[in-house]
Amino acid sequence: MESTRDIKGRIKSVTNIQQITKAMKMVAAARLRKAEEKANGSRPYAEKIGELLRRASSVTPGFTSPLFRTGEVKKVGYLVISADKGLAGAYNSNVMKQTLSEISGKDRSEYALYVCGKQGRNYLKFRDYDLDSYHFGFSDKPSAQDSIALAKEMVDYFTKEEVDEVYIIYTKFITALRQQVKVQKLLPVESPKAEAGEADKEPSVDDEYIFLPDAGTVLSKLLPEYVQVQVYNAMLQSAASELGSRMAAMSAATDNATERIADLNLTYNKARQAQVTNEISEIVGGAAALE
Repeated sequence: MESTRDIKGRIKSVTNIQQITKAMKMVAAARLRKAEEKANGSRPYAEKIGELLRRASSVTPGFTSPLFRTGEVKKVGYLVISADKGLAGAYNSNVMKQTLSEISGKDRSEYALYVCGKQGRNYLKFRDYDLDSYHFGFSDKPSAQDSIALAKEMVDYFTKEEVDEVYIIYTKFITALRQQVKVQKLLPVESPKAEAGEADKEPSVDDEYIFLPDAGTVLSKLLPEYVQVQVYNAMLQSAASELGSRMAAMSAATDNATERIADLNLTYNKARQAQVTNEISEIVGGAAALE
């Protein structure tokens, strides 16, 4: 049996770890609320962009754009959004497993990897995968400027025909305890369709849009904006998912530490009791020897 001194040292170590995990849980919970608000706040803007695309495309049937380019798919680009930090449960491993599933069986010339997050980079580098692009430093606090730069990079790869399609692999935030890895097509932009039932609706004065200078010009400006919004939404969803996973992981770690401390205290009490019993036996034995 361990000495009481060793057991007390282990209790102190676990208590220190518990304090750290509890603090990380509280920080993640506070930041999660803000991240969730930003993710939900971007939705109306994304919906309005999509609506404007549908309206503009409906009055410009012959409109063409490099972002609509289709054809034989020889090479696919994957924009992978992971975290810069660990200690977030299965968040990073789930994203990377989905990534490996997407590129499994493909020749290196058939795909390109654009990775965001140090954890994703380390995961792929450890398995000898080469990256075509790497970004880090904003996984849990993405800004609109970060998404603008990232979207522009993806558009450049696509318009220069370095890749024929681009997909985003990210984690959709559902609740703090539930997230889902998604694979979303980013490029080429699919020609916007009218929503179900919208085509049958009678037009009204309120439904009329006036595009200046013309619908084609507006549509050409909206398309890059639409791509950027999709990237930003994926980044915000991933940030909320990362913080939710970290909060859940640190909560579980704190609970496990509490249970471990209780077990160690019980072990300490048993060891202390055995030590006291042994000391009493020695005293009784010594007294008996003096009689």
